[in-house]
Amino acid sequence: MKKLILSLALLAMALTGYSQGFSFGPKIGLSQTKLDLKSDDFKSGDSKFGYHVGVFARIGLGGLYLQPEVLYTQTQGQFSFDEGVGANKEYEADFNRVDIPVMLGFKMFNLLRVQAGPIASINVNSELKEAGETVRDVDYKDATIGYQAGLGVDIGNLIIDAKYESSLDKVTGNVGNFSTDQRVNQWILSVGFKLF
Repeated sequence: MKKLILSLALLAMALTGYSQGFSFGPKIGLSQTKLDLKSDDFKSGDSKFGYHVGVFARIGLGGLYLQPEVLYTQTQGQFSFDEGVGANKEYEADFNRVDIPVMLGFKMFNLLRVQAGPIASINVNSELKEAGETVRDVDYKDATIGYQAGLGVDIGNLIIDAKYESSLDKVTGNVGNFSTDQRVNQWILSVGFKLF
């Protein structure tokens, strides 16, 4: 995973030399996250809001552009566990990670941008809040791979991106003694500012 991330970073830097335009700046935003649990023992809960903050670069490639980003992301997820006799216990998971999306896109009508690409997520500190005896020892992966796709607009130096993200890899394969296919899906709205 680390080799893939390093390769993407080197590719972005190499393309900068051949680009027809380069811009760089800070980026912040909000996300709405929902856990996708594939398990008979757990049920996915309500969507939760999160945030991200970091930097982006935009590299012009003829009619296309490459937009790598490095973002610190904090999201949450909610799920419930059926403890029997009609009692459902609700749990919340915190996901703190470094996200590295690399979007490839193009402009339509000289205003709207269409973009998609892979995202590598590195786990910084993810945990299950107030885990009991039944649901504990969640083994979160150190890194996962996913994808993002969406639209964007540029207004002067301001960039606005609206994207959907889903995982191509499990976040965890188990919660305690129970097997699960846990993925994080989210809607993302972010704003960036081109410094140059």
